[in-house]
Amino acid sequence: MKRESSTIVNLRPVLSQRAGLWWGLLGVLAFSFTLPFTRIAVEGLSPLFIGSGRAVIAAALAAVALAATGQRLPTAAQWGRLALVAGGVVVGFPLLTSYALTTSSAGHGAVVIALLPAATAIMAVLRVKERPAVSFWAFAGLGAVAAVCFAALQGGGFGSLDAADLLFFGAVLAAAVGYAEGGLLARELGSWQTVSWALVLAAPVMIAAAGVAVAQEPPTATPVQWLAFVYLAAVSMYLGFFAWYRGLAIGPMAQVSQVQLTQPVMTIGWAALLLGEPVGWSTISGGLAVVACAGLAVRARLRASARGPARSPARPVARLSDTVSVPGTSEPAPRVRRWTRSTS
Repeated sequence: MKRESSTIVNLRPVLSQRAGLWWGLLGVLAFSFTLPFTRIAVEGLSPLFIGSGRAVIAAALAAVALAATGQRLPTAAQWGRLALVAGGVVVGFPLLTSYALTTSSAGHGAVVIALLPAATAIMAVLRVKERPAVSFWAFAGLGAVAAVCFAALQGGGFGSLDAADLLFFGAVLAAAVGYAEGGLLARELGSWQTVSWALVLAAPVMIAAAGVAVAQEPPTATPVQWLAFVYLAAVSMYLGFFAWYRGLAIGPMAQVSQVQLTQPVMTIGWAALLLGEPVGWSTISGGLAVVACAGLAVRARLRASARGPARSPARPVARLSDTVSVPGTSEPAPRVRRWTRSTS
């Protein structure tokens, strides 16, 4: 007697963890120019115009990309999570850093923002309700203390933190929320789709803010300052997130977030080359201390995750109604029906 049986096989693209790191590094390279170019732009444009105008241009690019590719609208729950992403990386970080850099140097800001990898890891821990080792919180706390000490000592002593430093710390918090939530959401919507929908969601607020900025202070800038603004709008605000959220989506998120540790080093280098900012021992030592603490915090979280309970290797058999999302896309993975014939 002959018997036929059917098995449903889900084909998923195998993405190496190294691919996530390379995508993350490409995004960090794009972001490393953000502070120096913002410092150039604020010499001729108002901080409100820079922070809101770059988002308006990026939102226009995002709307075209979403319409051209026929992307499905996010669900109601996803819109709520996109609001967190928009508040962090579309509204919060650009505006806060733009105002901070009117009085602070890009190198100084790079050291304070070196807290971002540890802050992103903390937000990811809170978001997925992990319980990392005590060493994770200890190193994260040391990194924050190192950043505060650096900012205070450069400002003339403890108790002398100025408004720019507070704005930088606020920018770190805002970006950490946006990065962590965006990395998780990118696994559902896709990497570039996540930042695109966040930009579109924030567009009405940013258009209104840009209008107020133009009315208060009509933009007048040199060609170099306009070019810096264009980079901030097209790359820092949009294209850079293609690579960054792609890397976070491939993951693991905690490992990819470590790539951020190279950003302050690159930013300080660009500030010295492009702006002629001096790089003294205080900047070098402060940057190394913050980066080291952030790196140790992320590694402590990785070791804690590695000691977690092992998952069962068994996988449930997929049904015809099952769909599997491919990281970095919004389409389900293809399913193939494989027919096998056996005899008995």
